[in-house]
Amino acid sequence: MAALATVLSFVVVYRMPNGGSISAASMVPIIFVALTCDLKTALLTSLTYSVVQMMIGFYPPPTQNIISFILVILCDYVVAFGVLGLAGIIAKPLGNGKTAAAIATGTVIFLRFICHFITGITIWSVFAPEGTPVWLYSMTYNGSFMLPEAVISIIVITFIYNNVKKK
Repeated sequence: MAALATVLSFVVVYRMPNGGSISAASMVPIIFVALTCDLKTALLTSLTYSVVQMMIGFYPPPTQNIISFILVILCDYVVAFGVLGLAGIIAKPLGNGKTAAAIATGTVIFLRFICHFITGITIWSVFAPEGTPVWLYSMTYNGSFMLPEAVISIIVITFIYNNVKKK
């Protein structure tokens, strides 16, 4: 599933200039694993995907110090993609239906957005236009690709999850 997610990440509708893109539901295979497998398998899959994403598309931070590199690796890759593996434990108390899957999908993508939002403020703030509050720049930049990704992923995971559960 990490390989499928990686292939889907290459099908890009729009790529942002400093990282991030709108893809063909590239997070769905990882979230699907989280919804249908145990937590250990889900986290291993999501962390594998995070490492692969970092290897194929690492954006070095604009400030060249070790702390910036560590924060980008942790927040923009390991934690940001790692949280996708939590969809199953989020959905479990909500039930076993497509609504629970949709809510869990939206929640983990929101958690991923928060990771990018934080690094947008702490690391990538040098790209904020003059006079624009850094938090607004980060929210707008990251929201511009994460919101469409969330909508696409929720639609696809709802359809896939519903059909797989019927079989």
